[in-house]
Amino acid sequence: MIQSIRMAIKSISGNKMRAFLTMLGIIIGVMALVILVSLVSGATGNVQATIASLGSDSMTVRVSDNKGRPVTLADLSAWMDDDAIGKAAPAVSETMVVKYGSTSGTLTVYGTTAPYADIQKMTVLVGRFLKTADVDNHSYVCVVNETAATELVGYADCVGEDIYLNGYRVAIVGVLKDDDNSLTSPFRSGSMIAYIPYTTLIRLSTGVTNELSMFYVNAPDGGSLDDAKTRMTELLTERLDQDEDAFTVSSQNALESTMNSVTSVLAVLLGGIAAISLIVGGIGIMNIMLVTVTERTREIGIRKAIGASRRLILLQFLVEAVVICMLGCAIGIFGSWGVLQLITTVVSGIDLSFRMSGGVVLVAVIFCFFIGIVFGLYPANKAARMAPIDALHYGG
Repeated sequence: MIQSIRMAIKSISGNKMRAFLTMLGIIIGVMALVILVSLVSGATGNVQATIASLGSDSMTVRVSDNKGRPVTLADLSAWMDDDAIGKAAPAVSETMVVKYGSTSGTLTVYGTTAPYADIQKMTVLVGRFLKTADVDNHSYVCVVNETAATELVGYADCVGEDIYLNGYRVAIVGVLKDDDNSLTSPFRSGSMIAYIPYTTLIRLSTGVTNELSMFYVNAPDGGSLDDAKTRMTELLTERLDQDEDAFTVSSQNALESTMNSVTSVLAVLLGGIAAISLIVGGIGIMNIMLVTVTERTREIGIRKAIGASRRLILLQFLVEAVVICMLGCAIGIFGSWGVLQLITTVVSGIDLSFRMSGGVVLVAVIFCFFIGIVFGLYPANKAARMAPIDALHYGG
């Protein structure tokens, strides 16, 4: 075997340009496989990290038919005492006219309760978020986001200032940080948002009642979202006459699972396309090996005449095909690493990183090895089956 490998390397080094052109198909195929799959994996990892940062321990509950037994704030408080459930809070929005001094406009007002900030992982810049006492006392207080603070009042540290919502004076008790990366938070920079106690929103709006049609729930500390979702489903099923169609419970886990499924299919498709490139490269290797066998017919005849077995001749040319494939694979992997480093540098401003996966490299190596065997077997077998007398008399 070692002697066959040495002969293969000697044969390849004897015609470097032809060997390189032969390997080019394998090099391109390996680079396509490794780079495409690595790009998908890198993008998937970024998406998963983003989803995880959005609060993958929370879920949204929507009640479409309350069966005459509506969910209320008291129910949410009672459910939070359940060991399988963390915190629960509603979030009902209304568009209101807002005024501060001579500045006026419209902003979106959310009626909610104290746990909402923890569920949605909000960041308070100054002041505080709503408290349970604010909800119990129907207090006229609000928490605004950075955009609302700067556009209405003129500066972010505006705790203690009063604004008017639909003509009612409301005190600002906190300012929230805008979050452009959040999917669960209802605001972005550029949108003016205010949060007030849910009970206060009932007084300010004619369309909001004690009946909750949507609310958010998260898992307890150290608990499982799946367990919380199961328990929430049990509670609502029992409450709503065993009708599971009367409500829906959705979570970020469902979004993450969907994204994983999509990216997995995408990786398989792109990997399949790259695999076709490798097969085309294998066909090129078979073609060159057939040429090589023809060129070395007299050599084959001499080796057989002095005692070389059919198995040894087959092994010699098969090893040569495999060596060509593996050299092309090595060059392709090194080239892929360089391209991925370049791409990572180019997109560094958008916080994306692409790294070669050991799994995809292993797949590329194994695939190239089998391509060398499959496409080298026919030329090698052709060489091994030559009759010594015919090979020695070959005049090509």
